[in-house]
Amino acid sequence: MTEVKTMDQAVKAASEKESKYLTFALAEEEYGIGILKVKEIIGMMAITSVPQTPPFVKGVINLRGKVIPVVDLRLKFGMPEMAYTERTCIIVVEIAGEGRGTVNTQMGIVVDAVSEVLNIKAEDVEETPTFGAALNTDFILGMAKMDGGVKILLDIDKVLSRQEFETVTAVKSQESPPPAEAVPEQAEAMPEQINA
Repeated sequence: MTEVKTMDQAVKAASEKESKYLTFALAEEEYGIGILKVKEIIGMMAITSVPQTPPFVKGVINLRGKVIPVVDLRLKFGMPEMAYTERTCIIVVEIAGEGRGTVNTQMGIVVDAVSEVLNIKAEDVEETPTFGAALNTDFILGMAKMDGGVKILLDIDKVLSRQEFETVTAVKSQESPPPAEAVPEQAEAMPEQINA
């Protein structure tokens, strides 16, 4: 009976990994996120920094009136910081709040460049290799074998620990930047006030 149960769990796990993934680059490596988690992709925009947050939390953005926290995945993964380029972008994803005592939260993740959307078959996804007990790899869904290389598939819900998730969601309420379109209107109104 337990053998059948284990087989059912393995089949379910494999079918969950077969999906479409948005792939992106970080420090010469390719990663993927399930496309259903992606809300939109935007170019780099002004990020309002929030004091007393971890270095990987860049701050918040105002996206059409909604305050969204932004995390730099390079810094989160311990990679060296890099100057943003014209290819650098923010992927807005929805993080599940289940088990964390909150509702789903939108969060922006800064990546070096977005690559493409790939349909990855279950048989092309290998389990995450074990790197020893000291290294947490729960956030890695699996390794996709593609064109002689490997793409690291992320479980975006597990990239942040519970404590980090709480920090990021708290950032949303700390700082509320003005809408980007409000700034030019205020600047245009100022000369009229001076002349009056």
